[in-house]
Order: sequence, then C-alpha cells, then structure tokens
Amino acid sequence: MKRPVVLFIATTLDGYIARENGEINWLYEVEGEGDNGYSEFYETIDTVLMGNKTFEHTFELADEFPYPDKKCFVFSRSEHEPSSLVTFVTEDVPGFVENLKEQEGSKIWIVGGAQILDVLLKGKLVDELIISIVPTILGKGIPLFKQDNQEMKLSLTETKRFGQIVQLHYVVNNEANA
Repeated sequence: MKRPVVLFIATTLDGYIARENGEINWLYEVEGEGDNGYSEFYETIDTVLMGNKTFEHTFELADEFPYPDKKCFVFSRSEHEPSSLVTFVTEDVPGFVENLKEQEGSKIWIVGGAQILDVLLKGKLVDELIISIVPTILGKGIPLFKQDNQEMKLSLTETKRFGQIVQLHYVVNNEANA
C-alpha cells in the first residue's frame, strides 16, 4: 500500500492561505482550541514537503526549525548549500513524491505552499485534505487552490470544531477520479 500524501492547512473562509505578501497574522486573531488538532496530526506523519518560499518563511515565524524529528524535503528551482535540517530537491516534484509514496513509512505532509500543492494536485498525488476553516474573509491573497485543477471527488470523513475554527477531513476518491 502506498503512503498517503496529506494536506493539513488553515485557510480563510474565502479560500486564502496567506495575504498577498505572505503574512498569516490573521491566523492568530481567531480563538481556536489548544493547538487546533496539530499535535494529533503531527504524530501521524514522518515526512514533510514544502516549497522554498514556505521553508524561508518558517524562520520568520519560529525561532527554531519546527520539524527536527521528521524527514523534510524542500523543493527549489535553485541549488542550495546542504542543510542538516532538510534535503533540498531540485528534481521533478511529481516523480520525487511518487517515489516517496512507494517507500516504507507513515503519512507525508504537504506543509505548503500553494505552488507545491498545485503541482501535486495536478499530478493526482494528494490522498487526503485536512483543511481548517478560519472565520476570516481577506478578500484577496494567496489562494489555497490555483486555477485549472481537474475535477476531484472527495469523501468527507470527519469534522471537528476547535473554538471558532472548523476542521474538515476529506479523502480523495481515487476510483471516481481515475
């Protein structure tokens, strides 16, 4: 059985994951509950995927790297100095992720951003989407889903409420999307 690739992310009610400048301060202005399910989810993964912009933004948000106990791959179009925290990947994203799915391990988390998610959606490599809806409307920003994705059938498997945040857990219906 292939390892599932899972998106776990928060979005505004109108579908944005960040302001146009990348800021996510709106996330901290809403009353959630505990860590809004993050710790429980984090225990189910062993691999983290993110784009270079998300990787660089991580250090603006945290004093230290937040995923030291996970295998972390950062997709970039340019070469980087080797890092003890992450492995930089410049090869074909869908091919790399397809190989990861075949390896032993648990779930693979798409941390962000929208560009990596778009590539993986178009490659039909996303198996689950856990989306926390924050009761904020930004009106503009970086959308969770880019244009021109193929139609996808999903099954809602669970909903949770964390204070003012609602979390939706969908599984991709691979048979219906073949």
